[in-house]
Amino acid sequence: MPEMATVEVSFTALPAHVRTARLVATAVARRSGVDEALLDEVRLAVGEACSRAVEAHRLYCPAEPVRIALTDSAGRFEVEVTDTGGAGRGDLTAADGITAAAEPGGSQRLEHGLGLAVIAGLADDVQISESPGGVSIRMSWPAVGLGR
Repeated sequence: MPEMATVEVSFTALPAHVRTARLVATAVARRSGVDEALLDEVRLAVGEACSRAVEAHRLYCPAEPVRIALTDSAGRFEVEVTDTGGAGRGDLTAADGITAAAEPGGSQRLEHGLGLAVIAGLADDVQISESPGGVSIRMSWPAVGLGR
């Protein structure tokens, strides 16, 4: 079967848009041939990654969109969630998640939490990279490439 083109979605960093991102990811996963039994895991992992990105953007760059790329390639369905909210923070490692926390004086910062551990438990394979441009979470699941 020919490789499916990448579906790209960007959305304003609002919690309400996370649901839409989950729905799009689930629909593309189904079309890519991801087993029905894994669709809840796709939905939950994408929701967690997008929620984390929305929080980072709301705190650091609310005008910048969160970006998602969904690809079916070589028997794998891959989702990459990229945020620019982490740009230059340098406080995220591949083993840690982040959550918002209040600092003295009422400001907020991001601190380590369980978000990425949850994603790692849901996705078949997870790769997290941090660059000066932000944080990228790449997740993948097996797909039979039905192209429905």
